[in-house]
Amino acid sequence: MKTRSAVLHSQPGEYEVTEVELDDPRRGELLVRMVAVGLCHTDDHVAVGDTPAFRLPIAGGHEGAGVVVGVGPDTPGWAEGDHVVLSFTAVCGECRMCSTGRQNLCDLGGRLFTGGRIDDPTSFRMTYEGRPVVQAHGISALSEHTVVDARSVVRIDPGVPLDKAALVSCGVATGWGSVTHMSDAQAGDVVIVMGVGGVGINSVQAARAIGARAVIGVDPVDFKRECAEKLGATHTAATMEEASALARSLTDGQGADATIVTVGVVDGGHIAEAVASIRKAGTVVLTGTGGMRQSGIPINNTMFTVFQKRLQGALFGGCNPRWDIPHLLTQYAAGTLRLDELVTRTYSLDEVAQGYRDMREGRNIRGMVRFD
Repeated sequence: MKTRSAVLHSQPGEYEVTEVELDDPRRGELLVRMVAVGLCHTDDHVAVGDTPAFRLPIAGGHEGAGVVVGVGPDTPGWAEGDHVVLSFTAVCGECRMCSTGRQNLCDLGGRLFTGGRIDDPTSFRMTYEGRPVVQAHGISALSEHTVVDARSVVRIDPGVPLDKAALVSCGVATGWGSVTHMSDAQAGDVVIVMGVGGVGINSVQAARAIGARAVIGVDPVDFKRECAEKLGATHTAATMEEASALARSLTDGQGADATIVTVGVVDGGHIAEAVASIRKAGTVVLTGTGGMRQSGIPINNTMFTVFQKRLQGALFGGCNPRWDIPHLLTQYAAGTLRLDELVTRTYSLDEVAQGYRDMREGRNIRGMVRFD
């Protein structure tokens, strides 16, 4: 079939709506009609060139939800009409990482960068003018229809609105899990969230949920700080210098128990500021990225050692897609996780380039493409 998709034809460049040829689903694959897709900075890193492209063109998008409208042969357990959230981390359920409760680090993850089929990276589900089209993270969510491996899909309760469910596909789970799974923060702690956009705002929600006595949201954009206050921040600051001083004033000079780095484009200076903000034996969770070409952190390694600080990387907030995605949606249904307030503006697929421009210019907490 033919479908329209947001495709990156050059790097650097902008996603352009392009009609592509889409294969029918094969064994172990599903055809999904997309309903809603969040605009995440990860896709923009590819567009601006921070993250090198494996090959071009690339059909973008990785944070989305939709409805199964086709099931490949010999694909048991799935049916047309299933409501699903796409998972940019495929889950085999069998490798060491999956078997030890770290599905986000499944061995299949590395294969998704090829943009082809998981079990045959030379085979592509999309083509344009006879050339293969790479599917971002193997799913290309910014498409009216997409074909995905069933291992990249999580079935959800059909009663959950799909535009809300899409947010849990990446940004919500990543921000939430960065606190609850990766930071060791506890009730009564002081937590700094550095960057309160589409990911960090959910770290704010999580820190408040675990009972942190102070949640300091840091962002240079006034609008984002105001949103952070509405969603659980007890304090806000425009700079890390201000936030670190505030954390020390609340802890007899010690510093924050944990700092979560969720800046959209991270560099070594951001990480150094975060390390300086935490107490002895505190934790910095590095969730945001600056692209594959970023390297180097200007910290004093001796002080890092003698103060026994910890720098912890976090992919998808350490979440397990098959458990955490449905679990977060039950929290939304119970009113303990807020999703309605996260989407600042919705766009049509034809407006996708504008959506990414608005994200870069700090106008949105989360922009969302709606297909219906």
